[in-house]
Amino acid sequence: MIRKLHHAAYRCRDSEETRRFYEDFLGLPLAGTLEIKETKSGRATETLHTFYRLDDGSFIAFFESADLPFDFKPQHDFDLHIALEVEEAALQAMLEKGRSVGIETRGISRHGFIESVYFRDPTATSSNSAQRRRSTTPRWIRPSTGRARSCGAGRRLTRLRRIERRHLVQHPLRERDADALRIQ
Repeated sequence: MIRKLHHAAYRCRDSEETRRFYEDFLGLPLAGTLEIKETKSGRATETLHTFYRLDDGSFIAFFESADLPFDFKPQHDFDLHIALEVEEAALQAMLEKGRSVGIETRGISRHGFIESVYFRDPTATSSNSAQRRRSTTPRWIRPSTGRARSCGAGRRLTRLRRIERRHLVQHPLRERDADALRIQ
């Protein structure tokens, strides 16, 4: 049974540049490093794997691997996005800190159930946001059932229902899970 996220891992160009952003700027302590000389398939490599600890015990991790080509290109915020929750009082301070040290910074964006400040990490491949919750339940979740309500998103819900039907047809043994998949 899956208990929680241990870590999510991304590529980086330079581990020290990444450390300065995640440890010095965001305040996530560098919790460990692994030097990888050989992959599990037996291929020789020169890879450094670094881990930054969040307060809940999970990690954001990075691979620096000069021997494996990777196209570090600017990504749209929707493509790669790490959302980190902070205390309400920290949001404005992080916005000002990002701007003062010259990090690409945008915000404060008000999305209804969260407020966000966006930072671009050194590789420009992931948009990191510091967020706080305004309420415990997003407005598209019906509190009485914990299931999604439509909120005018009819086409998306229709598409999700088609996916749901396909899923049940392809996996008939999962019919007992149908209630968990149904969108109200």
